[in-house]
Amino acid sequence: MVNIICYKSKTLSNGEHPLMIRVCKDGKKKYQSLGISVKPEWWDFQKNRPKAICPNKDLILKIVLDKEAAFQKQILELKAEDKEFTASTLIAHKKKMKTVKDFYKELIDEYTLANKIGNAKVYKDSYWSLKTYTNNKLDIPFSHIDIDFLKGYEKWMRQKGYKETSMSLLFRTLRSAYNKAIAAKHAKRTSYPFDDFKVSKFNTRTEKRAVSKDIIKEIMNLDLSEKSEYMNFSRDLFMFSYFCSGINLTDIANLKQSNIVNDRLVYSRQKTGKRISIPLSDNAKQIIHKYMDKCSQDYVFPILDNNIHKTEAQKYRRRKKVLRNVNACLKKIAKIIGIENLTSYVARHSYATVLKNSGVNIALISETLGHSDLKTTQIYLDSFENEQIDAALENLL
Repeated sequence: MVNIICYKSKTLSNGEHPLMIRVCKDGKKKYQSLGISVKPEWWDFQKNRPKAICPNKDLILKIVLDKEAAFQKQILELKAEDKEFTASTLIAHKKKMKTVKDFYKELIDEYTLANKIGNAKVYKDSYWSLKTYTNNKLDIPFSHIDIDFLKGYEKWMRQKGYKETSMSLLFRTLRSAYNKAIAAKHAKRTSYPFDDFKVSKFNTRTEKRAVSKDIIKEIMNLDLSEKSEYMNFSRDLFMFSYFCSGINLTDIANLKQSNIVNDRLVYSRQKTGKRISIPLSDNAKQIIHKYMDKCSQDYVFPILDNNIHKTEAQKYRRRKKVLRNVNACLKKIAKIIGIENLTSYVARHSYATVLKNSGVNIALISETLGHSDLKTTQIYLDSFENEQIDAALENLL
């Protein structure tokens, strides 16, 4: 008999119990972790199924049913072939290497369950790209992804008109999946193709995005009184990002009143988890005050609403929608003032460039831009005091 149980004998640091595959045969039991966990109040111990109140209930139930079905199928095949097996050998047999398709789906499910929606989307995009390239033939071992496969994949992308940045991201994601598969013993290091196929060859350099301090002042002082409320909102988010060390729109959307401490903005970047503490300038305070009465719950800006955006997936989609709308409005503002383009990211780059041109230490400003040498930057940042950051931000206008 095979079923999935909530293993109460082990409690994780978050108070949850791991879900385990339990195989019973001839009075012997064997367990294998499913790789996910739930709180005991979310699990029906009689039915061995998640309760209706369980977060991500449908996804967890799908994983449970798929895993049980896979074991039941293996048992039927062994019986049909008249082969002997025990609980231990059945568990060991199911540890065979996963296919590219199965491993990708497992990664996507894991990131979804962990509410890492952005990561899940990156792997999902990579999966669908590979699936299209192979004509839906991803039931292959990772060893089939060799140099010839990668060269053919690159050629196919170029024929489809993929941009260099898109190709770079898809290949980096595939490389990451391959590395994870090796770590999980579902691929062999000896078959690894990325030692010879260099992902760094793709040209990912972007055009200069920063604008001058004079342009920043022009954007800030631009009369938008006869424009839409959303265009004014977009300009305000752009300026807030600039005044607050290039904070991106995702982190702006997540800001709550609790992130404002003693006239400072204190938050952790969603992307890196890095703790940021910066002074709130008078200009930044004015923007916050402007939207104080328009926000739901205790958010700083009227972007997210806990009554509407309840799950991480809903919050992710909402932030992406707002980003598209804001960038569309910023593009219109760019036309008004006579520059080529304006996006929320221009605020980040302009913040860094203006400070750099003012003589501020590059190590102090580069981490907020997510430069490639992030580890070194973080080491440098640990030594900077708030007073140094405060003094640097005085150069913005």
